[in-house]
Amino acid sequence: MNRNCNVLIPALLAALLAGCGGDGSSVAGSGGTATPATTATTGTVVSPSGGQSGTTWTSVKWGGGGYVTGLIYHPSNAGLLYARTDVGGAYRWDTASSTWTPITDGIGFGAGEGDFHGVESIALDPNNDQLVYMMTGITVTQGHNGRIYISSDRGNTWTHYDLPFPVGGNDNGRGTGERLQVDPNNPTTLFYGSRTAGLWKSTDSGHTWAQVTGLSSTTVNGGSSPIGVEQVIFDTSGKGSGQPTWIMWATVAPDYANAAGLTSTLYRSTNGGFSWSPVSVPQTVSGYYIPHVVRTSDGNFYAVFNAGVGQGINGPSYLYKFGGSNDSSWTLLKSSTSNGFGGVSVSGLGASARIALGMTGWSDTSKTIQLSDDGGSTWREIEAGMPHTGLASGGCSGWVESVVIDPANRDHIMHVHGGGVCETMNASSPAPTWSAKVDNLEETVTLALVTAPPGASYNFINSAGDIGTWVNTDLTTRPTKGPMNWWSSGNSADMSWADPTYIAAAGVDNANGHATKGFWSGDSGNSWSTFASLPNGAAASQSNVGNLVVPSRNNVTWAPPDSVPSYSTNNGASWTATNLPAFSATWNGYARGYRLAADRKNPNKVYAYDSGGAPWSWQRGKVYVSNDGGHTFTLSQGSVNANMAWNSWWDTSMVVNPNAEGDIWLADGAAVYHSVDSGATWTKLNAFASANGTMGATVLTLGKAQAGAPYSAAIYVEGTLNGVWGIYHSDDGGATWSRFNDDAHQFGGSGVMAGDWNTYGRIYVNGAARGLIYSN
Repeated sequence: MNRNCNVLIPALLAALLAGCGGDGSSVAGSGGTATPATTATTGTVVSPSGGQSGTTWTSVKWGGGGYVTGLIYHPSNAGLLYARTDVGGAYRWDTASSTWTPITDGIGFGAGEGDFHGVESIALDPNNDQLVYMMTGITVTQGHNGRIYISSDRGNTWTHYDLPFPVGGNDNGRGTGERLQVDPNNPTTLFYGSRTAGLWKSTDSGHTWAQVTGLSSTTVNGGSSPIGVEQVIFDTSGKGSGQPTWIMWATVAPDYANAAGLTSTLYRSTNGGFSWSPVSVPQTVSGYYIPHVVRTSDGNFYAVFNAGVGQGINGPSYLYKFGGSNDSSWTLLKSSTSNGFGGVSVSGLGASARIALGMTGWSDTSKTIQLSDDGGSTWREIEAGMPHTGLASGGCSGWVESVVIDPANRDHIMHVHGGGVCETMNASSPAPTWSAKVDNLEETVTLALVTAPPGASYNFINSAGDIGTWVNTDLTTRPTKGPMNWWSSGNSADMSWADPTYIAAAGVDNANGHATKGFWSGDSGNSWSTFASLPNGAAASQSNVGNLVVPSRNNVTWAPPDSVPSYSTNNGASWTATNLPAFSATWNGYARGYRLAADRKNPNKVYAYDSGGAPWSWQRGKVYVSNDGGHTFTLSQGSVNANMAWNSWWDTSMVVNPNAEGDIWLADGAAVYHSVDSGATWTKLNAFASANGTMGATVLTLGKAQAGAPYSAAIYVEGTLNGVWGIYHSDDGGATWSRFNDDAHQFGGSGVMAGDWNTYGRIYVNGAARGLIYSN
């Protein structure tokens, strides 16, 4: 189970190519108003300070949901704790409220910025508890280098610098211990173990970097998910002397050691990293990975050795203690042929040390956290089979790559897992009690969202990667109404606007062979039935490209990826292909699909948008219109005349105003278009245009109108206006716009956005794997 990795692929591909959409053209402001021609442009007044804005933002409750890859206590302030995630940014623990505070929501806007919400390592300065360093980048195969983010106020604000190497926050082995370290004696010096280019050093607090060629000058290709230099450890218990720490250690993964011609997986420097010498490891673990090392104040080291690499691995695995010199003897503390070993944490010294060791795989579910209170001589299980409360009921096993014993309370132990963070406050008990530590930690990936009409019994239907499809009835409570309440992914859902008790949904059953499935509910999601059959093309791809719509109860039109859409009039018992054209080409594995939208005022009308498939396709976007409930379609010549851009499915959107028949809004990646006659003619808005590498308009949605507003819906667009990326808002049908979000709430961009039909000024966005966040 590669949690989050697979479901983010569409967003990553879109980010990689964002800013290259279509011809990138924009129309100069012409003034005046739109005329009833086939294509028109409108002048736009931008109100930088007027209009309503999202002044505060709140997470919709789920709780965890993704892979927290590391927990980091401040080395000299036990009350300060951070969490890093593979794709969803970083968090700081708020002791007073027992909640997590997201600290990366202000990072990123526009093309590719969500990549930098993959956090591979966090480093803290023991001399200054305000300083935070963060290495970011989603994967070393993304095609660009990473960034270091630096905060002098515990993550409230950030400055970033570009790095000369890529970073893999969501790559294999992302739960490895901290690759980035601050020299505690000379804190302007930082070392970083990279995946592809060996060891790096900065002497100016992370602003610039140089490769430590004394270890190796080798650079490897990132295509095979390299692990590289895994961890850096300073051999000191001091801080703030002003002199460099001379003795330091580095663990080197076998892949990089072999590529660089290194003779060991453990190296030692006695001159501040200038030169390095191999350290012999026990023959039993020669060639093993060393993902986690802890140094205690008496100079002893505790090191995990695994034959395999990455999250979820099984054994053989070993935990050794050694004394920290080249000729030290090694003491075996624990081994397993079945379980892979994850994180390790040590409290105390010598024979009375408490050691917590995580089990990362599933081969032996009777073990999750192994604990020793005698320095590793004996061990007992303290979590598997023990009481669990709250969201953690059922256990927190799997991917236990980071384990921490609270420096101020050795009975308080936390660990990560594939769905968040778990903790116990009574580790010394014969039967410790465990619970989730995920309040306000949200790392789910919403792939599609549809909000309900006024008066419905629910708020929206959330189709999300890894957690499935959910009908949300309370923003403050984890939902319980979904067709697959297990490891699954939701790709699309819709409801009958006239009868929202009828819902149809499509997704992937990850736990049972990754099979594509369709579902319908006639009672607002209280019960579900599986479609007896699937339309052509639905079973061939798990991509969320394409969607399904519900023109009316029992009637569904479904557009699978790279396929001709089909319709069903009997709840999926049978399907008939529409007459929409088959795609003439696919694009280097880029899934292509029709984007469907049902007219909420007239259930006979359904609209289909073909975005062209890819930013390089040279096949302009076009719209088709059905007048028989999504069965047969006719090309809108007006959309052809509009010369819409060509772009990927992920960088485009289309919505219909439920308050007016034939009132369609479309974002083609480069601009916004509006039709009030069911697609016969289109008006292009001047307001949005690509600039500075950001796309012109990618996501748009409609929501409840402001009381007394001249247009029957509030409009929200994610795009670039006057060269500034943001979410923009109009109450007057697009005549004037104001910025709706601000720089502190950018969320790495949002691939999904939906307006609420009960509360004016409320939209839901998904950000870069931040779950769902709504404006107040």
